Amino acid sequence: MKRRDTIKSLLVGTIAGVGIGTTGCKTDLTEGIEEVATSSGYGRTPSELALDKKLAAEVFLTEQELSTIAVLCDLILPATATAGSATDAGVPEFIEFIVKDMSYHQLPLRGGLMWLDGEAMKRYEKQFVTLSEKQQLSIIDDIAYPDPKNLKPEMGPGRSFFDRMRNLTLTGYYTTKMGFDDLGYVGNRPNLWDGVPKEELDKHGFKYEEKYLSQYVDHEKRDVLAEWDASGKLIS
Repeated sequence: MKRRDTIKSLLVGTIAGVGIGTTGCKTDLTEGIEEVATSSGYGRTPSELALDKKLAAEVFLTEQELSTIAVLCDLILPATATAGSATDAGVPEFIEFIVKDMSYHQLPLRGGLMWLDGEAMKRYEKQFVTLSEKQQLSIIDDIAYPDPKNLKPEMGPGRSFFDRMRNLTLTGYYTTKMGFDDLGYVGNRPNLWDGVPKEELDKHGFKYEEKYLSQYVDHEKRDVLAEWDASGKLIS
């Protein structure tokens, strides 16, 4: 099974049961924050909007670090014939924002990026972003899918870093419309209701009164609001 298919199979069963914000990633972080600030339905308080704008204006990660993060994101979630890559969804910008909003990510993320470049220099005498994809994957495979029977202690920091990167990448990607579409997740949608199935009613000894059936489950009147008289009896 391909890596992306494995990830989707793990997520598709859980995403329907969890409320997830769909603001997600933007390819331009400042533009994304401004959109949030003017959105009437997003539900941000003035203090939250002020914090968002403050964080968007701050700089933590360097261009070199962001370039490495972008490469890692696309190694984790590359583009397919039906879905864009992690960078297409703006995941590096999401991570750039998150590490400022949740500062406990800063030291392990920066340290992990330094470890990655150090490992690349040790193996190939180049920075990670300048390696070929085959060379990059030779490092990633050692920290993403380590052999439990042959765990190398010196790779421990790399494994911890990659676990964090993978979690951030999946969170960023699958809270965007692109990610939702990739999963086939459509959320709750109104549909036609034909009442409780007859077999269930029979099982519990209930049945609908014929005079109400046309009013309760008449699809032609599904958008008509019911009216009640003063005594609580249904009028229409």
